[in-house]
Amino acid sequence: MAHSFESLECWQRCNELKIFLKENVLMKLPKSERFELYSQILRASRSATANIAEGWGRYHYKDNIKFLVNARGSVAEILDHGIEAKSWEYISDETLKEIRNQTTRCMQVINGYIRYLRKSNE
Repeated sequence: MAHSFESLECWQRCNELKIFLKENVLMKLPKSERFELYSQILRASRSATANIAEGWGRYHYKDNIKFLVNARGSVAEILDHGIEAKSWEYISDETLKEIRNQTTRCMQVINGYIRYLRKSNE
């Protein structure tokens, strides 16, 4: 088991995604989206890392998995918001491609950690 949630690859990847979104998406959204899309992207990106951290802090692996599934949902939500931002032409094709790449990688490592937890506790 990792000595800290910060050492989990899934947390690290989701944190990188959160930073990417802040630097490359949130700052490009118009002020009219400040309380709509901006807020949704920010909350979903924070939720992904927060759920991984909270799950890590739980005593039972099934609790941990529940929070990892929530984190996976937040990552999927981020992709949906990225697609919406592109459809409104707030971000470029390249930025959406990078969001797709990063969210796919986040999902892969979250799924891998879920598999690890399940196998370790059979």
